[in-house]
Amino acid sequence: MDLLDYYSRSDVLKALVKQSENREIQFWLGGVRGRRPEVVNFENDILEVIKKGMSSYHLSIERWYDPLRLKTGMNKRELDELRMGWDLLIDLDSKFFEYSRTAAILIIDALKFFDVKNYGLKFSGNNGFHIVIPYEAFPNEIDGINVKDHFPVGLKIIVEYLKSMIKDYLIVNLLASGSLEEIAKNIGKEKKDIVRNRVFDPFSVVDIDSVLISSRHLFRGCYSVNEKSGLVSVPVDDVKNFIRESAKIDNVKVNGDFFSKNVIPGEATKLLVQAFDWSKKQPRVFIEMKEKSISNNFIPLKDEVSEEFFPLCIKSLLNGVNEDGRKRTVFILIGFLSNMNWPSEKIKNTLLEWNKKNYEPLPENYIISQLSWAKRQEKRLPPNCENEIYYSNLKVKCVNCKFKNPVNYSLRLKGMLEKNKKRKIMK
Repeated sequence: MDLLDYYSRSDVLKALVKQSENREIQFWLGGVRGRRPEVVNFENDILEVIKKGMSSYHLSIERWYDPLRLKTGMNKRELDELRMGWDLLIDLDSKFFEYSRTAAILIIDALKFFDVKNYGLKFSGNNGFHIVIPYEAFPNEIDGINVKDHFPVGLKIIVEYLKSMIKDYLIVNLLASGSLEEIAKNIGKEKKDIVRNRVFDPFSVVDIDSVLISSRHLFRGCYSVNEKSGLVSVPVDDVKNFIRESAKIDNVKVNGDFFSKNVIPGEATKLLVQAFDWSKKQPRVFIEMKEKSISNNFIPLKDEVSEEFFPLCIKSLLNGVNEDGRKRTVFILIGFLSNMNWPSEKIKNTLLEWNKKNYEPLPENYIISQLSWAKRQEKRLPPNCENEIYYSNLKVKCVNCKFKNPVNYSLRLKGMLEKNKKRKIMK
């Protein structure tokens, strides 16, 4: 059965339409991302795209009053006003499927500990799982703020809290399956790549990364095909006994509903409260980037800032990434280089050359799509230096750093040298 026949199935069409209510949709055609925003209300809305070669179907974890009003450059206040709510997405992925299964079992056990029973679980379509807790499971507000306005920070806090809960158990379970050398080999890495500060890091084996989630984040819809594997992202009732072969197009039966669970209003309240209490005791990891234009922070530059003015952390990242963190590095470099007044084409060429230096290059399409997205947004700063998820975790944090942001360093250094030159000329 080919993609056209599969997506044209009546039961598949009904399932795609049902999960699309109040969500932003994006169609992928032949692996290429389509325009945004799109909405789907009827089966014919999808049929027209299927005829054009739809390869996959992606939807937002946020729910909107009117998705078609979404546009690039919207600030937080505008997005908050348009947002109805958001579902908690826990995205588990590993290059070795059984490791993803192990993590999924532990996350589900953690949810049950907090009496969260009505969650959605589906196979990602490749080597992972998606777990979703519907917005209705959360209370209306926490810390005096409407929960719907706690996006994306609220989602990140909960995911990081759950990671902290399962970390030790994940270590034990992974090591029970084999030695560090065997684990590293199964995911195409070396032992040194999964050990940090002489301690086994289970999240270098199973990625549960919430860092890149921001407003209008999309994920693969249920019953959508994964272009790389050719498998379907299907609902999973029993994660322990799930078999990937059951997700082959010819084997798929639409008999599960990923989102429509018998959600008990507020059943995830305990989880949310505990996660927020936990986050207040942690280092300043959960710092939300301010939705401000760069013009509010710096005077626009007239000239490019050359690499000689870059801080050591940026220079280190430009030399390539030797372990996990390539996508975070792309995010940092795009933000930094754009604020150095580099032309778009130069940033693109720099990133493509940088990609060749990595332990494993990212798909070029990923880098180009990130550049394209950033180009349509207001210019923003890269993450601040104190944000541990980026520089510290990537092991490039500058020693005795006295600057708030890498951009500050470069502008300060450039300004000082230019002043010195002027003084010499005057003398």
